[in-house]
Amino acid sequence: MGQIVWLASYPKSGNTWLRVFLHNYIAQPETPYSINALTDFTAVESAAAFFAPYDARPASAFSTADVQRLRPRVHADLMRLHEDLVFIKTHNAALKIHDVELCTTAVSAGAVYIVRDPRDVAVSYARYTGQSVDQTIAFMGKRGAANRGTDTQVFEYLSSWSAHVQSWIMRPKSFVARYEDFITNPVKTFGAVVHFLGDDGNPARLEKAIAYSGFDVLAGQEQAHGYEAHTPGATTAFFSTGKAGAWREVLTAAQAAQIETDHGAIMRRLGYAVG
Repeated sequence: MGQIVWLASYPKSGNTWLRVFLHNYIAQPETPYSINALTDFTAVESAAAFFAPYDARPASAFSTADVQRLRPRVHADLMRLHEDLVFIKTHNAALKIHDVELCTTAVSAGAVYIVRDPRDVAVSYARYTGQSVDQTIAFMGKRGAANRGTDTQVFEYLSSWSAHVQSWIMRPKSFVARYEDFITNPVKTFGAVVHFLGDDGNPARLEKAIAYSGFDVLAGQEQAHGYEAHTPGATTAFFSTGKAGAWREVLTAAQAAQIETDHGAIMRRLGYAVG
């Protein structure tokens, strides 16, 4: 039985990219690890299949209280997936609902939390969900924001972008990494992640895993084989360029200003320039 390391982020902040890297680093494959096999070494906490043994109803019928009642038991089960560290993806904030933790501290070894400029998050999240940019900005600014449960996954509680970030950076044993630093200095940033996880970060192994996790590689795999975890019926690719600062080409001045008004304090704390 192992302990959980949460791979945590607000949606569209690089969580899947981190999971791809970890698979390439852990497995050391001869060719890039398949993007459709990312549950080999990591699991998705909100997957309804983990809750099914405790409630036979369709997951879409669960109330938030139902899910929170089951979450500690599910997290205890997740510890049994591996003998050492168990990597679990989550978009939940590190908060409590119905007085129950969304990410159970008692079974946790720590967390890797990825944060991304919320202006770029807004652009990427709007594209992913099919919502307008204005709707997405309003959602990101809403305390209490959540993704509803479906038959394939239980609800995820996000709160606002600022509250989400604050909840994780204040949590003990959380390693915080900026998405932008993975782009500008991947060896240093991915290397810091593996050091946090207790590995020595062998340079050749690290550089190969980074190369196998490049966005051109991921986009090529998606084009050739599809990405099974992408939203059904999506009309845009999940993996695009992954570049930082794309918001400058998409957001209006008013939209960028609204995000900075909503989240400026946390943005400044994390080193994001605010006009």
